[in-house]
Formats: sequence, structure tokens, C-alpha cells
Amino acid sequence: MNDQTIEQEIQDKGLTAPRITPADIEANIADEFYFTAMDGAKSDGAVCADDGDGTDENGGEPYPRCLSLLTFCVLVLRNGFTVTGESACASPENFDAELGRKIARENAVDKVWPPAGLRVAEQAGCRLTQ
Repeated sequence: MNDQTIEQEIQDKGLTAPRITPADIEANIADEFYFTAMDGAKSDGAVCADDGDGTDENGGEPYPRCLSLLTFCVLVLRNGFTVTGESACASPENFDAELGRKIARENAVDKVWPPAGLRVAEQAGCRLTQ
């Protein structure tokens, strides 16, 4: 079940109280950036936790190929807050950059829902009573 399917079920049931919709989440996204761990490792600001020269312990390739299989999505929200999502491909033969970006974005969007829901709950007066 995806966000759109759930939204349709909510509408079909006539549930109209304040809530967050997928459209609200999308409207809060100001920008999005995608890169692989390899892109990050090769950037000027990257730091390698080994001896700092970026090579593996056996003097092999400067960057392990597996870094190119990990995709990141950074969503910048309208209020300036950022969230990240990741997508890791286990088999190099299955790597697809477009699919990796879609999965990473979906994982980032999932992280936008809780704070958005908290804001609506507070505005609706949801409070625990003692």
C-alpha cells in the first residue's frame, strides 16, 4: 500500500479532520539532491576513516566499487530543514541509478511525515491529559 492508495481510502471513508496529505508533503519539498557514496567520497570535503589517503588496507583501488551502489537523496524542505534517504544495491549487476534515486527519495519522504504530523496534532490541540 502506498501513500496515494491510503489517501484514496481516507477520502472514500469521508475522514475530514485535519491531517497531512501526500500533496502537503510534496508541497513542503523545496529542492532535492541525489548522489552516490562514490560521488561523496570523491568530493573535496570527503574524509576517509583509514590513513586518510582513500586507499583500502591492501593498497587497492582508491575507492571501493560498492560506494557507487549506495544512493542518497537529500530533500530540502521549505523551512530549510533537510532529510535524507538511502538506497543500497546488494548486487552490482542489479544497480539502476534511476531506481536507486526513486527508492532513496521515497525513504527520505517517509522521514518528512512524522514532524508534519506532529505539527498538525499540536495545531489540533492533541495533548495528553494527566
